[in-house]
Amino acid sequence: MNKKIFFAVLASAILTGFASCDDKEDDDNNQIDLNNVVQDDASAVSLVNGVYSHWQPLSSSFSFIIELNSNKLISFEGEEGEAGPVNSRFEQEPTTWYQIKIFNHLLLGVAQDNEAITTLNNSLKAGKITQQGYNAAVGKAKFLRALAYLKLAQLWGEVPVFTEEGGSTTERQSIDVVFNQIVKDFTDAEELLLDYNGDPRVPSKQAAQGLLARAYLVWGDNPLSQAEVEAIAATQTDPAFTKNDARLEKAVEYANKVISSGKLALDPEYNKLWGREYESNKRGTNEHLFTIAHDGDKNDAQGNHQTHCSWTFPYQNGEHGNGYSQNHTEVADDNLYDDWKAEYPNDKRLAETYFTELVNPETGLKHTYYSPIYTPINGKGVDQSYENAENLEITQNSVDRIEIRYAEVLLIKAEALVQLGRNSEAAEPFNQLRTRAGIETVAAPTFDQIKREWDYEFTYEQFSALNSYRWKDLIASVQKVKNYKHFADDWKSKQTYTSDQEAYFEKTHNHLVAKYNNVRGKHYRQPIPTGLSGEPLGIAQNPGY
Repeated sequence: MNKKIFFAVLASAILTGFASCDDKEDDDNNQIDLNNVVQDDASAVSLVNGVYSHWQPLSSSFSFIIELNSNKLISFEGEEGEAGPVNSRFEQEPTTWYQIKIFNHLLLGVAQDNEAITTLNNSLKAGKITQQGYNAAVGKAKFLRALAYLKLAQLWGEVPVFTEEGGSTTERQSIDVVFNQIVKDFTDAEELLLDYNGDPRVPSKQAAQGLLARAYLVWGDNPLSQAEVEAIAATQTDPAFTKNDARLEKAVEYANKVISSGKLALDPEYNKLWGREYESNKRGTNEHLFTIAHDGDKNDAQGNHQTHCSWTFPYQNGEHGNGYSQNHTEVADDNLYDDWKAEYPNDKRLAETYFTELVNPETGLKHTYYSPIYTPINGKGVDQSYENAENLEITQNSVDRIEIRYAEVLLIKAEALVQLGRNSEAAEPFNQLRTRAGIETVAAPTFDQIKREWDYEFTYEQFSALNSYRWKDLIASVQKVKNYKHFADDWKSKQTYTSDQEAYFEKTHNHLVAKYNNVRGKHYRQPIPTGLSGEPLGIAQNPGY
């Protein structure tokens, strides 16, 4: 994967683009800078669309933190010292590429949102754009800014908060200050944006409501403070789970707004959710609520590499393969498939989440992805939207990234209700997911069942570590790898391997052991990284790094 396809200005923008927000003087409401306006409504929306240049390079990169920092995924991307394997083994540092890339692009996106909002305010005052054009553009800018701050807060905790009205780009703010900004921006976006029109690439009123439900669920589970992380940074002890009922009630409220709108629904075919045929909701089933558009590397600077990373070398590996040219991300071990199959063998989601065998359409040979041949393939990283897609769409990187879909709104509501002790009320949204999956429904889901449903429904969809942060079980969940087939030191003696297979599973073993040994309390936060060019950002470091 080419990890450095960026606009040339980004390296310097991290230093110069933020600085103007630190000592911003109050604007004179009677003064309009006519050099800083757009001329019409179309230009207003185009201005904000430029912010997507910071989101598109991150689509697969989120997995290299959120999924690799879990018990579910390992990475063989390049040499063992590369950023993917480093995250896989919980050895990330301020100089680790994926942390640098995500943190900087999110903040650069915030800075660009701020500049756009200032320009749009000027344009409205100058009569260059209509109120309708202003609402669409500023609503989108505030929507994207809120989403950026939500990602930053989930991964890095307290972060600087700066808007078009001012603020420091280096001084970290409390969790509550950050979340208050997130809620304010999403609430403004809810007011400004139009109803969902069936195109998930366009931020909508319901998308803002769905993300408000997510934000309140995260905030309602009391994210750790800097001091709380400091207390456990060097330990392998999870903190106690706590919650805030008032915020959980707000999560239910906003989930209900999306549900009662009647504009969203579950797609009856689970496997159709991943791939080009769902882009812009071509199926018309309205499950994708907000997505990041991708048309491949040529058109959007860096396509969504989920397919590439999960399925880099399709038929060099596994049975009948020519070698073990390992994929950039790999399922951590067979147990993730085996345990699910033992619990719910008829769950329709299982075969779409884990591929255990595929036929090469060119040779007709069946390739097995199950030890001692290989480990299962992450099916959600492969375009599944049309016949034989898993065999044909492997490198185009043209699949949109799903940020939020209707299934998450249902599960947010169910979880918040369970945390509030209203388990029987949670059954209705909870059972909608299980009915589609073809597994048993329940009268009153438990918290443990809610947690497991997140895995069933959203495995490899960039939730794993974030949910562990919420539930305060990061260390316990990561250390489940001790029960995996290739964790124990005597794993070689339990099966017969060829030399290639043994080399592959030796890596698997080493990553599982590293996860178990290395995970610490400090990993409830990511390290504050350097800038894109390696320069210090002047932001205080997280505990333990």
